[in-house]
Amino acid sequence: MASFNKVILMGNLTRDPELRVTANGLSICKLSLATNRVYQTRDGERKEEVTYVDVDAFGRQAETISKYMSKGRSILIEGRLKLDSWETPQGEKRSKMGVVLENFQFTGSRGDGGDGSSHVERNSPPAKDTSNQAPADDIEEDDVPF
Repeated sequence: MASFNKVILMGNLTRDPELRVTANGLSICKLSLATNRVYQTRDGERKEEVTYVDVDAFGRQAETISKYMSKGRSILIEGRLKLDSWETPQGEKRSKMGVVLENFQFTGSRGDGGDGSSHVERNSPPAKDTSNQAPADDIEEDDVPF
């Protein structure tokens, strides 16, 4: 049986990302994203619907998001749905749908505290450590048509 589990969301962080590191040294970043949908009813009334999504990022991506993102900033994420289930101390069964981040891109502009640049990070095999090197920019700001 075939299956496909892919989510693409763009929204704003509802709080500062929370970074923690496991005993094994794995970085985990928890963030909450708000996505907005604006629509018009049959009566012509404009409505807005907000959906809140919890997202978990791991490894270097978690560290990057924690370092550069804060409440209110915009981000595009690509990931997969994951259902978490647990039992409360009172014996009640609970569950919550969340997203495990696989790729992301900063989408903020200068107006929301960003520097106007885009950053894409993909969940790929580890490469050589380039954390102390500045990225090469061949594109000038005046070359961007928007």
